[in-house]
Amino acid sequence: MEILAIIPARGGSKSVPRKNIKLIGGKPLINYTIESAINCKHITRTIVSTDDQEIADISTLAGAQVPFLRPKYLATDTAGTSDVVLDLIEWLKRNENYTPDFICVLQCTTPMRSTEDIEGCIQKCIGDDCEYDVCFSVCETESSPYWMKTFSGGKLVPFLDATTIARRQDLPKVYELNGAVYVVKTSALVRSQTMHIQNVTGYVMPQYRSLDIDTPLDFEIAKMIMEKYL
Repeated sequence: MEILAIIPARGGSKSVPRKNIKLIGGKPLINYTIESAINCKHITRTIVSTDDQEIADISTLAGAQVPFLRPKYLATDTAGTSDVVLDLIEWLKRNENYTPDFICVLQCTTPMRSTEDIEGCIQKCIGDDCEYDVCFSVCETESSPYWMKTFSGGKLVPFLDATTIARRQDLPKVYELNGAVYVVKTSALVRSQTMHIQNVTGYVMPQYRSLDIDTPLDFEIAKMIMEKYL
């Protein structure tokens, strides 16, 4: 079984410039994701999709493959991950006659995601008796929508109807996508042209491993945690 890890890493990050190769714990941020993918027993190949030669060089030194530089139109703020992944799949089929059975997309902005998290997500999708096309990693949300409000005119009203639960401990558990791991059957992805397929399951990760670096504050928090505990 062929399981291809794809790590998207464009060069034009706005909120934290060059964040994908910014040093954290003594090495480039992207290296943590490359290493966790390479150490995963089910992943047979790891490719970084980037438009940036410096990121490509650093990724290659870390053990990933970068068969080509991503087209500029897929390296903009509006380019979607699904489009980037589909472009890479098509390139590999056209140039190498290679089509993996599964795609595992790993965002390098969640560096505390472990190899075990990747394995856990993959395990939920493989096997002859598996009924799901996709597994997304999730974490329990800190802000329950059952307690959220919205404005109706000037009146503050419950965001969800019939919200009568008074105690936090009585609320049902609610999960959000954390962006750390996406596993999808290649055939389902190509057929749907999106990773957001309906037949999906989830793999629960703890909050601290779900930290997504999107702002300078996120980076400093991740740096503090990783340099102290990892």
